[in-house]
Amino acid sequence: MTQRIARRPLAALLAAPALVGVGTARAQGQPLKIGVPTAMTGTWAALGSQVVRSCRLWQKAMNAEGGLLGRPIEFLFEDTQGTPANCLRKAQEMVERDRVNILLGLMASSEALAVMPKLAEWNALFISSVNGAGSITAESWVPNAFRANTSGPMGARALALWLRNSPQTDFFSLSLDYSWGRSSVETFEGLLRGIGKRSIGNVFAPVGTRDYSSFITRVRQANPQALYIALTGDDGTAFLRQAAQYRLFERMPVVTETVDMLFTRPAGEAAIGLVGGSRYSFAYDIPANNTFVSRFRAEYNDLPDTYDGEQWQACEVLAAAIRKAGSTETPQVVAALRDLELNSIKGPLKIRACDGQAEQQGFVVRVARREGFPYPVPDVISTFTAAEVTPACRASNFT
Repeated sequence: MTQRIARRPLAALLAAPALVGVGTARAQGQPLKIGVPTAMTGTWAALGSQVVRSCRLWQKAMNAEGGLLGRPIEFLFEDTQGTPANCLRKAQEMVERDRVNILLGLMASSEALAVMPKLAEWNALFISSVNGAGSITAESWVPNAFRANTSGPMGARALALWLRNSPQTDFFSLSLDYSWGRSSVETFEGLLRGIGKRSIGNVFAPVGTRDYSSFITRVRQANPQALYIALTGDDGTAFLRQAAQYRLFERMPVVTETVDMLFTRPAGEAAIGLVGGSRYSFAYDIPANNTFVSRFRAEYNDLPDTYDGEQWQACEVLAAAIRKAGSTETPQVVAALRDLELNSIKGPLKIRACDGQAEQQGFVVRVARREGFPYPVPDVISTFTAAEVTPACRASNFT
């Protein structure tokens, strides 16, 4: 029977009542306040909704178990609208006003890059769960910053490894015009050279583009054998729908650095056949992930998407570091994060000491119809080891 899967609005999540177990844990210690300056309105609001709901779910689970070191978890959420200046101001307010020393959930890579230089001054640490720009763990890295999620270059690498045996040799790229998109295209084009294929051009669309007809025309004029896209959210949905109208999928395979249901789900049938890297997939069949998916569906009557999984993983990394440190103070947690190892919802994970990047498996998925779901969903079609998909220490890419 077809399952009915619904979303809960962000406003309802933010207005959630007190959680079970908080009262008991509060008696054992003061709340551990964690700052989440993220995009709740604007272009990235849908991604921010995933960050918030996974934080809420993790908070509920942790506080039911007594919190961390006897301290209940308390998230403080602030809307940045995806703007670096807003994010920097909100983060500083959390540090100075609320005595927050842990920051999670920053949305755009440009926001993370704005905040990171201030971490030492604030005596705070940051664990990325979304940001894909390679520079975060390369030329812009700072010692109090860590990335638990898969980076853009890592996703592009997994896809390139999968494409090694494809018959297509000439690729064209279409990406969003900001740090993540440009980083992804630069990495992908370099990886193509490494597998004996080539880029014959690229084009960058402004964030928030709704009419991709002129960009699709550019693609058709270039006449590549395959198209690479680095799009997400409403931008990705708009492109897929218009690509279907132009029958682009009939002319060439379309591949992407990151497949997430945020843009494939509303695109419906237009998304079928899209192949790409996956930072996280609910379909990855291991016990830890199956437990998370069951818990998530029980709470929200929905499937966890890319940034739900990545945010949950970042929270689990934080919890493991705090337990290892036996403290919530910044220097001790930072020290514990270095070379931290755990089994995550994506399998084995290690936070690399030299640049804070989490070494983890890479996945490639294909969007397809699947029995029991009312819309096409991604299936895992290939898995690569952490050694295969993680760039060298403090390297943005693989070239």
